[in-house]
Amino acid sequence: MTADPTMARIGQGVELHHHQGRRDAARDLFAQIWDDIGGEQGDPLHVCVLAHSMADVQDDVGQELMWDLRALAAVERVTDERVAEAGVPLSVAGLYPSLHLNLADCYRKLGDLDRAREHLRQARDGIGALGDDDYGQLIKGGLERLAAQLDETA
Repeated sequence: MTADPTMARIGQGVELHHHQGRRDAARDLFAQIWDDIGGEQGDPLHVCVLAHSMADVQDDVGQELMWDLRALAAVERVTDERVAEAGVPLSVAGLYPSLHLNLADCYRKLGDLDRAREHLRQARDGIGALGDDDYGQLIKGGLERLAAQLDETA
């Protein structure tokens, strides 16, 4: 299997943000990749992962929400075959809990608690698609924290 160069570049941006604390540099790289893939017209997997990553480096919650909504729209056009081809160790179903978790958190920050709870429910409904690995634990922990912030029982 050949490594997907666009996914590798997105990974570099994630590394800049999460491991080096260089949020602005990550945002600039993500913007460049966005242009390179043709924006929303690009490969749906690239659009989904890139928009999901771009949301994480936004300073404005409205912009964060816009990017997360782009990611959710794109994931609906992604196939398990495409995910496997790109070397992503998840099924398409495994992408949804994180997307819904981020959307729920955006809506919470914006004060739209009904929408926040709806996305929290959708994230919980899809949690079975995640393994009991570090990624699965990260998402499950995020859901528990968000549920507590929304005063929901886990």
